[in-house]
Amino acid sequence: MQFSKRMERLETSVFSTLDEEKQRYLKQGKEVYDFTIGSPNIAPSKEIIQALIDAAKQPQSYMYALHDIDELRQTVKKWYQTRYEVELDADTEILSLQGSQEGLAHIALAICDEGDIVLIPSPSYPVFANGPKIAGAKIYEMPMCEEHEYLIQFDEIPEDIARKAKMMIISYPNNPTGATAPDAFYEELIRFAKANDIIVLHDTAYSNLVFDGEEGRSFLYYEGAKDIGIEFNSFSKTYGMAGARIGICVGNKEIVGMLRKLKSNIDYGMFLPIQKAAITALTQDQSVVEETREQYQKRRDMLVEGFHKAGWEVASPKGTMFMWAAIPKTYANSEQFAIALLQKTGVLVTPGSAFGTYGEGFVRIALVQSEEVIEKALQAVQKSGFFIS
Repeated sequence: MQFSKRMERLETSVFSTLDEEKQRYLKQGKEVYDFTIGSPNIAPSKEIIQALIDAAKQPQSYMYALHDIDELRQTVKKWYQTRYEVELDADTEILSLQGSQEGLAHIALAICDEGDIVLIPSPSYPVFANGPKIAGAKIYEMPMCEEHEYLIQFDEIPEDIARKAKMMIISYPNNPTGATAPDAFYEELIRFAKANDIIVLHDTAYSNLVFDGEEGRSFLYYEGAKDIGIEFNSFSKTYGMAGARIGICVGNKEIVGMLRKLKSNIDYGMFLPIQKAAITALTQDQSVVEETREQYQKRRDMLVEGFHKAGWEVASPKGTMFMWAAIPKTYANSEQFAIALLQKTGVLVTPGSAFGTYGEGFVRIALVQSEEVIEKALQAVQKSGFFIS
């Protein structure tokens, strides 16, 4: 059999590989504490679940959706006004996604031609690179380094690359580093993009998971952002709806319209009960968001303190549901370290190399386990003496 050459641009997901390793250890009767995939274990509110159940009982819900219902678009419009102080046109500037990842996988098909340059952060979530690769675009990695607090340095991007770039993907609060970006960063981003005629996609899946009193903002809050860009937002982490697969694309109407045109040729819209659940998520008492944020912050604090006691000096992230930790210098690379950690302690983390060139030397730790499991994992690490030289 012969398959498309575009598939040669992709590799098997690192998460599939890690799950295979996990299953091997479980078959040996060993306990594994899995901190790899960012799949929330905090359930949606009862109101969200009930809305989904009620809508699923309606026979008409099983027809093709074809487009977002007006109630969803109007609800998103009001939510962006209230939560982010951003005005959106419900008819032209809002589009649902079947999860942000679906949008990230497809957006380059709507914007880029073969050979176009897409600027992506490094480290970054793998689909940031894989989506453009599927479209035949070329990737340029923008380093996100610890010494710059993981903020992209636009003045370090070569002028010829900046002039040729078609699209740029940005994401703060950032997965995997947990970094946030100040107002000045977004103002510089918009100036840079306008000067070089670059379309900006801002992934803000974690804007409601920012810790220590800091508030996450929308990219579209900043003057001029809507002129050159769009934003993807997600219900997965904020409302515990990862499996429901719902995200939204908002912003520049021309870009939103082009993605809508592409999606009209790919799918038939989002299952209506999911749309109803999303409406409930945005209109319910939003104290559930604060409760979720507090749970993630408590998990973060437990892991930071516990790893420090065990001899691993990990940094405390400002936001997201991830920790980004430098590996001990005694290990050649992050994959070697991750396997050794699993073998000695049962703790499974994601090698930083999975997130791009500049992810090497680190591992990502997802805050997806309960406090009880975290405590057991930390006891296993401390008992092992793994970090004691």
